[in-house]
Amino acid sequence: MVNVEEVAKFAEPLPNVIVSKTHPFMCSDPGQKMIAEDIQKYNLNRIVVGACTPKIHEPTYRAVLESAGLSKYYFEMVNLREHVSFVTQDAPESATEKAKHLIKGGVYRAALLEKVPIKEVDVEPAVLVIGGGIGGISASLAVANAGIKVYLVEKDPSIGGNMAQLDRIFPTDDCSI
Repeated sequence: MVNVEEVAKFAEPLPNVIVSKTHPFMCSDPGQKMIAEDIQKYNLNRIVVGACTPKIHEPTYRAVLESAGLSKYYFEMVNLREHVSFVTQDAPESATEKAKHLIKGGVYRAALLEKVPIKEVDVEPAVLVIGGGIGGISASLAVANAGIKVYLVEKDPSIGGNMAQLDRIFPTDDCSI
């Protein structure tokens, strides 16, 4: 649906764009290798990829940046699959124009990305569960059974919530307590 060659050519003259390329499967090993090589070859400090869903592929690209010596936070992903291709029917021209606008936004956003320092902090392996109803009790038991300390807080003098006020429950006729 999107003319990716046209979108790549559109991106070339945008501010701060050093190289703009296409690949049929950018998330594949050859596509990842191309990105890593370009980072080294052109001394790139930001990467924008217009491709599939970030939900699946963003960690892949971030790992490529790290392996090439660049912070994973200098990556911007533009979701052309779900935001353009999948929602555009029988209109390649408008899909391509929309893709250009999204890529332009991604390029401008990438220029503002900053390195995020990684901190390590000591944490107590414990969980606070607020509410001693059936949901809170179930969550507390699941976490405690995993070996994590649980603090269960309930505003009323007893736990059980509304369930504790019932005699029997439907459909099994079991005792609610």
